[in-house]
Amino acid sequence: MILLDGKKTSNDIKAEIKVEVDKMKERGEKVPHLAAVLVGNDGASLTYVGSKVRACERLGFESTLVKLPNTTSEIELLKKIHELNEDDNIDGFIIQLPLPPQIDTQKVLMAVDPDKDVDGFHPMNFGKMALDMSTFIPATPFGILELLERYNVETTGKHTVVIGRSHIVGRPMSILMGRKGFPGNSTVTLTHSRTKNITQITSQADIIISALGVPGFLKAEMVKDDVVIIDVGITRVPDETRERGYYITGDVDFENVSKKASYITPVPGGVGPMTIAMLLKNTLLARERHRTKK
Repeated sequence: MILLDGKKTSNDIKAEIKVEVDKMKERGEKVPHLAAVLVGNDGASLTYVGSKVRACERLGFESTLVKLPNTTSEIELLKKIHELNEDDNIDGFIIQLPLPPQIDTQKVLMAVDPDKDVDGFHPMNFGKMALDMSTFIPATPFGILELLERYNVETTGKHTVVIGRSHIVGRPMSILMGRKGFPGNSTVTLTHSRTKNITQITSQADIIISALGVPGFLKAEMVKDDVVIIDVGITRVPDETRERGYYITGDVDFENVSKKASYITPVPGGVGPMTIAMLLKNTLLARERHRTKK
């Protein structure tokens, strides 16, 4: 069994990005600039955005954090997005989700300039991805592709089962794993909460990508020997015996499934670190695109 180490791989990618940024500085070029918009003070969002800002600083990116109160109206947020769209100094920006209930998330994501949508959530970028055109791939799926590629996991002709149909992970992964090229060229089954006989389907899978958010959902008896497991799930489970009062776990019963797997991602330290690395890579790509347009 080989552990798909997202922490190490993401550090490798960040080091590669830093080399590119250092070259930009040497040439006297503008470095990539990532902005993050945070509405309210959700604890998990604050932590996540903070780690993105720190990662930017380490790589020599410029970064801007736009913090807005929980009471921000939809009109006020749309106005701020318009300002970021028009600001030539900013290459890419993200809207940290979830947003407060008074704001229509879909309307907000639609308002982001597709050329600055480094999260890859805009329908134009999603459509381009589905058509195999050059675009921003959502950061988590992009990170999964990168892990498969760097560990040289064979995907051609394999049966890939995706568990979960979210727009952020499940749906894009089902498209990307079926595309021509590597990683891809696999036969994909997309499963979800309404899927019947899920064990029958997962037990035939060569590759399983689980993005369900149900701790320990995928058990050893649901998979075959030598399966490749990508665990996207990340859930805080309360545990008073631990100092933090909780532990973090994925969708997969790691202890037992890992005994049958050929490759597996740990949680934490698997897909999670890759997401931030690929967001930074998308921002670098955005800077390069904007440079060649002028």
